[in-house]
Amino acid sequence: MGIIGDFQKFALRGNLIDMAVGFTVGAAFTSVAKSLVSDIIMPPLGFLLGKSDFSDLFIVLNSPDPEKTYTTLAQAQAAGLTTINYGVFINNIIAFLLVAFAMFLIIRLINQLDKRLEDTFGGDKPQPGDPENKKCPYCLSTIPYRATRCAHCTAELPANEQTPTTES
Repeated sequence: MGIIGDFQKFALRGNLIDMAVGFTVGAAFTSVAKSLVSDIIMPPLGFLLGKSDFSDLFIVLNSPDPEKTYTTLAQAQAAGLTTINYGVFINNIIAFLLVAFAMFLIIRLINQLDKRLEDTFGGDKPQPGDPENKKCPYCLSTIPYRATRCAHCTAELPANEQTPTTES
C-alpha cells in the first residue's frame, strides 16, 4: 500500500487540485481570448491597416514557378510550398499580449477587492506583542508567526507548536 497510498496522498493534496482547476479555467480562457483577438480586435485593426487578417502574411521559400503568386497561406500550402508564416506569428503575439493584459487586469481587480475586504473586515493583521516570525518545528525554517502551514515543508502547524523566533 506504500506507493498507492503515497500517490493518493499526492493526488488529493489541495495544491494539485487547485492546479487542475487552474489549467481547466486557463484552457477555457484561452478559447475566449483567441476569439476576442480573431473575431473582435483583428478585423478593425486589419481594416485600419488595409489588411483583413495577418494570418495570410507569409514568405515563400521554395517555388518551382517564381512567376506564380499565391494570395493566401492556404493556397501556398496546398501547392506544397515551404513558407515562413510570419502573419500567424504576429496574430499569436497579439493574442499573447491581450491575454497577459487581461490577466493583469483581473489579478489587479482581485487584489483591490481583497485589500478592500481586508480593510473593511480587519483581515489577519498581527496583534500587538506578536513576534514577526517563528520556526517550523518539523524543518526548522523561519516562517511568519501567524502561518498555519510551513511554506518550506508544507507541514500543518498546530497552535501549540508555534515556536516564536526573533529572526527577521
